[in-house]
Amino acid sequence: MHIGKLYKLPEFLFWTRRTMILPLIMGIISTVLYQSGMKWVAIPWTIVALLGTAAAFIIGFKNQQTYSRTWEARQIWGAVVSKSRGWGIMCRDFITDKDHSKELIYRHFAWLTALRYQLRSERGWENTNRSYNEEYKKFYTVPEKEIPLEEALKKYITKDELNYILATNNRAGQLLSLQSKQLKALHENGEIDLFKFLDMHGTVRELIEHQGKSERIKNFPYPRQYASVNAFFVKLFSFLLPFGLLEEFDKLNNGVTGFMHGNMIWMVIPFSVLISWIYTSLEQVGESTSNPFEGSANDVPISQMSLIVEIDMREMLGETDLPSVAPPKNNIVL
Repeated sequence: MHIGKLYKLPEFLFWTRRTMILPLIMGIISTVLYQSGMKWVAIPWTIVALLGTAAAFIIGFKNQQTYSRTWEARQIWGAVVSKSRGWGIMCRDFITDKDHSKELIYRHFAWLTALRYQLRSERGWENTNRSYNEEYKKFYTVPEKEIPLEEALKKYITKDELNYILATNNRAGQLLSLQSKQLKALHENGEIDLFKFLDMHGTVRELIEHQGKSERIKNFPYPRQYASVNAFFVKLFSFLLPFGLLEEFDKLNNGVTGFMHGNMIWMVIPFSVLISWIYTSLEQVGESTSNPFEGSANDVPISQMSLIVEIDMREMLGETDLPSVAPPKNNIVL
């Protein structure tokens, strides 16, 4: 997540510069052909304008939907943070045995860790492996790509639990299963009464729901048919735009004098690049917003949120040797 006021223009141009290649090439080709006497390459501006309008509508629809996916993901993890703090308070105050209390809290840290590692795993439709995102990764780091899961988990759970969890498919889900199993044992041993058991078990169920909601966003992409139509329309518009501008800029020669008289047609190149860049950049922004857990610069900062939860809950236990929140790198936190 970018926490600065704005992306700097050089950063944004660096990220989107490849989208200018096609409009630049087509602008040069169309202008050279038109100037060499092949006036028939020009197409009516009305056709291009209608295509541009259709592309603008579908880009707007996509960007609205992808933003909704990101905002929903942020709401889910906001609820995870709140429920985690509540879980810490219940573990501290409902359970007399401090060792059992700490065990439940630290296993919760393991659940947060396993879940964020699952959410950061790659999917075929995601964008982090695209060239423009691969290059931009030098501006930030993804914690889940730096530290192996086993190393991240071993400080929270026992070796036996770690070996068991690593052998399962849905590691986060199995950690919640262990939480439920321990709560049952505590209730059967009389360490917590029925009402406290039901209250704590209800929190475990809510955490399972939040995990499921996160997995739904992670495992179901923005529909590929809409993404494909969007990309096709934008590329087609960028391809045809300079051919539609030829006659319009040629007409401007009648109203200018001096050096530019007779040369206004060459302005098709920069203006077609500029207009196409607006469309292609909006399409690229929308696509890069559609997967809020993929490890991009615009992700929901689940790594930082998990660390903040850990600090809060360890303070509830009275611990003073706490981890510190890493400062943003180039205004980006994950």
